[in-house]
Amino acid sequence: MSDVIVRNRRADSSANADLTELARRGAAAFGYKADLRIDRRLAELLRLRVSQINNCTYCLNVHYEAARDFGVRREVIDTLTAWWETEFHDAAARAALAYAEALTRLADATVADSFAARHDALAEHFSPDEILEIIGIVINMNVWTRLKVAEGAVPGPD
Repeated sequence: MSDVIVRNRRADSSANADLTELARRGAAAFGYKADLRIDRRLAELLRLRVSQINNCTYCLNVHYEAARDFGVRREVIDTLTAWWETEFHDAAARAALAYAEALTRLADATVADSFAARHDALAEHFSPDEILEIIGIVINMNVWTRLKVAEGAVPGPD
């Protein structure tokens, strides 16, 4: 992001110590610099997908770059908005992406599209500790995307 400047148009969350601590603790535990059990590329795809769903331009900018830095192929990044229509993801990644979407869009869940089914599919591929890590990654990204949208954090040219 060296050639990008981010300006907050609405609010400055750093003025609230509790809000800043919430965001920083989540980033330390589950952010893209955290030491994780799950594959870093998959973790970055989860972060990027949550950023896409929540329309956070700040997070999109950060996580497109991070995905590239972690070696995610361009075509995988470019098609992430319709990942289910590609053959780039194995069954474990598909379960994790579906779970991330379901957790992010929880209000849209229906009896026909049960959240429990998404969890069960995830459990076929990941250990309980890895599932908790995926939950942490998704929740952390939902905190950050909402925080940056509330701030009006808008990337623009330097």
